[in-house]
Amino acid sequence: MSAQSEDSSPVLDQYRLDPGAVRTDWTPAEVEALFGLPLNDLIFFAQCAHRRHFDANSVQVSTLLSIKTGGCPEDCAYCPQSIRYQTGLEREELMDLDEVVAAAKRAQAAGATRFCMGAAYRGPKPAQVRAIADMIREVKALGLETCATLGLLKEGQAEALRDAGLDYYNHNLDTSEAFYPKIIQTRTYADRLDTLERVRKAGLKVCCGGILGMGESRADRVALLHTLATLSAHPESVPINYLVQVEGTPLDGTAALEPLEFVRSVAVARILMPASHVRLSAGREAFPDELQALCFLAGANSLFYGDQLLTTGNPDTEQDDALFQRLGLHAEPALPDAAT
Repeated sequence: MSAQSEDSSPVLDQYRLDPGAVRTDWTPAEVEALFGLPLNDLIFFAQCAHRRHFDANSVQVSTLLSIKTGGCPEDCAYCPQSIRYQTGLEREELMDLDEVVAAAKRAQAAGATRFCMGAAYRGPKPAQVRAIADMIREVKALGLETCATLGLLKEGQAEALRDAGLDYYNHNLDTSEAFYPKIIQTRTYADRLDTLERVRKAGLKVCCGGILGMGESRADRVALLHTLATLSAHPESVPINYLVQVEGTPLDGTAALEPLEFVRSVAVARILMPASHVRLSAGREAFPDELQALCFLAGANSLFYGDQLLTTGNPDTEQDDALFQRLGLHAEPALPDAAT
């Protein structure tokens, strides 16, 4: 590192002293400086942060199930579930409790420790919250961690989900506040932050990240990660999605994000939020094994497991098992209190 001493930055100086320190006072300039580091240095600092808080070769495994598909009134430009776009996706009603429990059992048998339930709502109605609460109770009883993503939450709904046994609530910011209106106009950035605040106040763990490759600039990626890293508490889970382009959505045909920029984003997320799980989420199906390996090296330590996400593909479990074996990775064990 002595060769870089002449152009050392405050970011470099800090991470020589205390890699992995948890802070919520990051400045935009510091985040920008991290993105600008030579890739070798960036991954080195990400590894230092990662190893301070986690087993370096352990990956948390989640499975995601769409419990209510299609018919969403929102206009998210990336989403095939919006009623505004012709994507050929069939609308389905909320799944029956028995179907959800059966899917959770299959996920658990395949090695997942967290079961995530997603519903294409702007926000759930009271009756829908009650039905999903029953699902959460049954899935929790299996010994799985539970997560739900149901859109915007109203007063009291986060508490109802918590009381049913929900562990995590997912609500992504998607992108920077400046770029956000180019992607979504039917709900505001403030709406999303309000839901995150309700989730946190209810005592639930927060799952919140974004989507890369929607045509945003690096400055937007800097701003997104800065926002996440300066919340009052870091999200316990940070999904980093690579845009899956779906024919019929406005973002179909968007120029693809350069893969190493995705790796950089994973590494910066790891440094900014060192005690959080950083998850490889949508888009991983298109990644060659070498790119996934770089993402793990950059600090990713969570992924969705199974050949289907909400409506898009994902590597099948056999592919992931083979990759884990080649890289010497292992699945993170379930928490001992997951069924309590």
